[in-house]
Amino acid sequence: MPQDGPAADAPSFEPAEPAPLGVERTPTGRAEVDALLERLADADHLPADGHTEVYEDVHRGLKSALTSLDARPAGDARPAPAPGPPRPGPTPAYDNTHDHRS
Repeated sequence: MPQDGPAADAPSFEPAEPAPLGVERTPTGRAEVDALLERLADADHLPADGHTEVYEDVHRGLKSALTSLDARPAGDARPAPAPGPPRPGPTPAYDNTHDHRS
């Protein structure tokens, strides 16, 4: 029953119920990424201490999706290029036609 008087006006120190933030998600056109972004909506219904698990799950999925962009297509048997600057080619033979020393 509702109370009247000073007790009814006292602030509640109980945590508020989870509520959606109302953040719109724009589709990316990549089904895997869009599904992960939709997973963020799961946090809308969890208390704050449950958000970390959802965010970490989405982060892992997005990281995996980005990493897969660097993977070679199936059937491409060429070795991956070595990291770092390109290796120099063979040293050209010495050409003294432009050796103008005084």
